[in-house]
Amino acid sequence: VQLVESGGGSVQAGGSLRLPCAAPTGYTSSRHCMGWYRQAPGKGREDVAVIITGGGTTDYADSVKGRFTISVDDAKDPVYLQMNSLKHEDTAMYYCGTYTGPFTRCRYDYYNVWGRGTQVAVSS
Repeated sequence: VQLVESGGGSVQAGGSLRLPCAAPTGYTSSRHCMGWYRQAPGKGREDVAVIITGGGTTDYADSVKGRFTISVDDAKDPVYLQMNSLKHEDTAMYYCGTYTGPFTRCRYDYYNVWGRGTQVAVSS
């Protein structure tokens, strides 16, 4: 399994970005733990959003609830992270990850595959 993120960039506070995470065709049609996490300079990794593919269950960090949405519409489509009302503190490298085996919990420290990341910079 290979994941490829894109869509990062620079945006002013209050703006929006959409980050696609491309996975192998058909991967998201079955039940997998997938999600986005981020790491800001000098800080630890932080779960942003997770999705259980094949069912659509989602969960979000409190810091992004109501502003970010993780989704996948079709097995051929990427997993998207729609980020609205961006804040300066959202500035970070964003990574897409997944756990390819059976799971009972879904969070970034369970992922065994992740992409190279995409940089998001929000100016205040």
